[in-house]
Amino acid sequence: MDRVSVSFPIYDARSRSIKKRVLTAAGRGRIATGESNHVVIRALDGVSLNIEHGERVGLIGRNGAGKTTLLRVMAGIYEPPAGTVEVEGRVAPLFDIGMGMDPESSGYENILLRGLYLGLRKAEIRAKIEEIAEFTELGEFLDMPLRTYSAGMFARLAFAISTSIDPEILLLDEGIGAGDEAFLEKAKRRLDALINRARILVLASHSDELVRKLCNRAILMQNGQIAASGSTDEMLERYHGKASVPASSPAHAAGEPVS
Repeated sequence: MDRVSVSFPIYDARSRSIKKRVLTAAGRGRIATGESNHVVIRALDGVSLNIEHGERVGLIGRNGAGKTTLLRVMAGIYEPPAGTVEVEGRVAPLFDIGMGMDPESSGYENILLRGLYLGLRKAEIRAKIEEIAEFTELGEFLDMPLRTYSAGMFARLAFAISTSIDPEILLLDEGIGAGDEAFLEKAKRRLDALINRARILVLASHSDELVRKLCNRAILMQNGQIAASGSTDEMLERYHGKASVPASSPAHAAGEPVS
């Protein structure tokens, strides 16, 4: 990833009082005045980044720092208007786990739909159906339309499908849901196994404990830029104000990959 920038225009913002809140909000990225009827939020600003096989990278920073946008660029959900992105390997984005699922289709049909969305071939998905169905513990409900499911049942199915893949690059948001409390321990073991199978992990998280447990490197984001990159302990100390954070690292300022 080299000098990647992503901006979001907000139209008709000038006439709304919320604009003042947006313009004064800390840590929301760089906000510029656009044409007569909109402002532009710079979600990512010239980000250069290199991640090698075997790395477990934690993205840390305040809400609005650019963590989620960076994950979405890596996943190919956002195509940046500026900069270049090069990805080698199958990417598995494990956020928005219900995306691509149809409420009018059955649980079994949604296994196929969600699997296709994740980039699997039909033969690969069909080979996983029995295992996914058993893990969900939904039984005959899998023959029923998704609209008849409770929120917990929906989360079980979406989680089971999303974690059935064998990713080379796993993009993870700590907010992923797994259903009701009785299901959580089983889901945790499955997620741990998925992370261990991945060659690269990129995790966006506000949990110091999770970053220390899963990651061997951390990237501190600030206003859509990479403020610093290094060991998890060092970056977490900087994030919590125990060490000063420069506006941008020398590597980032020069436009070189941060490694």
